[in-house]
Amino acid sequence: MLASNIRKIAGIQYMQDLSRTHGWPYLISWSHRISGVLLAIYVCFHIITLSTLQDPAVFTSKMLMFGSLFPTFFEWLLGIPVIYHCLNGGRLLLYELFANRRDQLVLGWVFVLSLSYIVLLGFFMAIGNQSVSAILFWVYLFVVSLFITFITIKKTRQSHASLAWKLQRISGAFLFVMIPAHMLYMHLDPSTGRDAQVIITRMSSSFIKLVDFLLVCSVLYHGAYGIFGISRDYLSSRRLQIISTFSIAILATLFAWIGVNLIFSVG
Repeated sequence: MLASNIRKIAGIQYMQDLSRTHGWPYLISWSHRISGVLLAIYVCFHIITLSTLQDPAVFTSKMLMFGSLFPTFFEWLLGIPVIYHCLNGGRLLLYELFANRRDQLVLGWVFVLSLSYIVLLGFFMAIGNQSVSAILFWVYLFVVSLFITFITIKKTRQSHASLAWKLQRISGAFLFVMIPAHMLYMHLDPSTGRDAQVIITRMSSSFIKLVDFLLVCSVLYHGAYGIFGISRDYLSSRRLQIISTFSIAILATLFAWIGVNLIFSVG
């Protein structure tokens, strides 16, 4: 009885029921979409919060408020949709562009690596005393991301899909490493993401500005296109589809402008 109650609370029973009625592909697909929407919302929220860096006192007060509303445990929970969406996105790239058909094996690795990342993230968040060079950290990961992106670009050139579809896959390839790395980096030490002066000093680097610029543009395009795809699937009216497309484009452009303006005005 106790084991049954734990399974219900954790949502395991519900997921198993869904897998039986709709199949695992349905569950995995919707988990990817839901995690993507959650991350798109979080990115917009994150950009708005960081925009207050131009007034460090306001930023500090917001960090104190968010720290009381969302303890470290909830920040750690955010790592679950982050790593799942990135790794499952990598699985989709392997399937769509690299003709990988050992999908069950790759899916197994998605869950194993996701669990490993969550444990590692929790460990670093718990000790919270790691210090690394921002330049060295991001140079290595930036090079890796560019390499993955370059290979993906070569593969998309062989596809006859639309440019928008190709850019979605290319942006996903760039974010595949960058987003999990960003979350890990921001939690190595609490001051990294909460101390206004530390953030401003880091953002004064031209290289970091380039990294942040590509991150903002890639993540907003990737998120906007993903939400656009979901809306196209469930809005039958042509008029509603047009309204939805313009609304998504306007919001993505607005947040991109806020983010890019912040990057080049701070530091």
